[in-house]
Amino acid sequence: MKKEKNIFKKIFRRVIWENLSTAIILIGVFMLLQPFQMFLYTYSFIVILIGTVGFVITSHFPD
Repeated sequence: MKKEKNIFKKIFRRVIWENLSTAIILIGVFMLLQPFQMFLYTYSFIVILIGTVGFVITSHFPD
């Protein structure tokens, strides 16, 4: 039981997931600002939204 709890603490660490969410937000901003592909521009808001929701959720994870 204690080993399972330890694995969950390693997987759900705040720093890792917050950095991943921040990277997703930055990818969405890049998609929004690039002038080459309409496809990327179209889905940029969704990517930024997913990154923001992920950041809000992961900010509640333990350190």
